[in-house]
Amino acid sequence: MNCVVFVLSENLHKRLMNFYEPFKCDKFPPYSKFQAKNYDVTITLYESGKVMFQGIGADIEASIWIDAEKRLNNKDINTDKKDKKEKKDDEIFFNTSTIGSDETGCGDFFGPVVVCSTFVSKENIAFLKDLGVKDSKKITDDRIKQIAPEIIKKIPYVCYVLDNKTYNNNYKDINMVKLKCILHNKVLCSLVEKYNPEYKIAIIDQFVNKKKYYEYLEGTPKVLKNIAFYTKGESKCMAVAAASIIARFEFLRQMHKIEQETGYQMVKGAGPKVDELINKICQEKGDDFLKNIAKLNFKNYTKLTTKI
Repeated sequence: MNCVVFVLSENLHKRLMNFYEPFKCDKFPPYSKFQAKNYDVTITLYESGKVMFQGIGADIEASIWIDAEKRLNNKDINTDKKDKKEKKDDEIFFNTSTIGSDETGCGDFFGPVVVCSTFVSKENIAFLKDLGVKDSKKITDDRIKQIAPEIIKKIPYVCYVLDNKTYNNNYKDINMVKLKCILHNKVLCSLVEKYNPEYKIAIIDQFVNKKKYYEYLEGTPKVLKNIAFYTKGESKCMAVAAASIIARFEFLRQMHKIEQETGYQMVKGAGPKVDELINKICQEKGDDFLKNIAKLNFKNYTKLTTKI
């Protein structure tokens, strides 16, 4: 059974309880303040602030709140323990040639999943520093739209967009962490094959530990080996930082495209405002309209269809 545990910020406690109110349990375990059973996942919020997701879909369910922490509290949640050799200072690879990858859109009901990899040579680090490149979550969307095109012109990269139709037809039943492993490996292998870069190390912004990452990729024909995994990888590696900005830029571009095609202003994340937009779209266009613009395995949608 999958199990994800982390400390949830206090300002998200009420949000979480409201979100899972339709699935609330009659009795709570000792030292807990809330528990819900949402199909294949049990969610327990403890008095200490820890939240635990247990069940087949624990990774997907937890990713919604990990993303909320990033967006609302600028807080990175790491659900895996670091290897001792990875406990190093920030910016440890800011003076060497690296490749790196990052993803976005995994915690958003609307819009695609976008993953990007880049190669940043030692010679191009100063260029990126001058642009103010850092984690895309710490840069406004407007600023990302300004600097991403400059990065794309100069830095070798590979970006893959998993559109909603493909996601719903082929990947919605896959563990989200496994899906991210597949996509990160895809863009990293493509980057190496396309550019044959001379890099010292490959780094992924950590969302899973190394052992589990390679377990998820068993049976994959091409797998890039010897990858280092770091929480807040964008603060340690310019290639990850550049990848995070390009990925976010492409995600914003795809969301704008959806808005133009549908006439609806998309809502990011997976909160109550998303639920409101889902209801509006379903009433005006019908459920099928969502298939090409949203991830239908998110509980925002499944809890709605259950009520119907």
